[in-house]
Amino acid sequence: MNLIAAVDKNWGIGYRNSLLVRIPEDQKWFRETTTGKAVIMGRKTLESFPNKSPLKNRLNVVITSDMSYKVQGAVVVHSIDEAIEAVRDYEDDDIFVIGGESVYRQFLPLCKVAHITKIDYEYQADAHFPNLDTDENWHITDGSDERTYFDIIYEFVKYERRNNE
Repeated sequence: MNLIAAVDKNWGIGYRNSLLVRIPEDQKWFRETTTGKAVIMGRKTLESFPNKSPLKNRLNVVITSDMSYKVQGAVVVHSIDEAIEAVRDYEDDDIFVIGGESVYRQFLPLCKVAHITKIDYEYQADAHFPNLDTDENWHITDGSDERTYFDIIYEFVKYERRNNE
């Protein structure tokens, strides 16, 4: 399984249930990387999307503790085990955990690859991704050159779990 996120200097990922910043190239890369695949997210992440609608051309798996929660175009589950069962027909490389904070933290031990857009700026954030730079289980295996969008500097970085088994 994969994790995919955009983080700021402090590994912040969101504020008040919104992304910290929207970078068109990052959004395009996210779309191209996850289209045709399975995405796993929490309810609040789904509700942060335009019209609170599932992402097109993907299997959307939404985790919530609300047993009566329903959303057209998505599979609603109530645990990590149910989420894993919902994506069982997908190859490991075709499953992406897309947030939010608690979902990332719960799935981190189960994932082998993390695709991180690192933004060289410190935003006000109330949701964070685990800092992989300080986690001895993860290391950088690939990365892009620095890029800019107006005055925002960012790069695409691939982390992999050590001792993938």
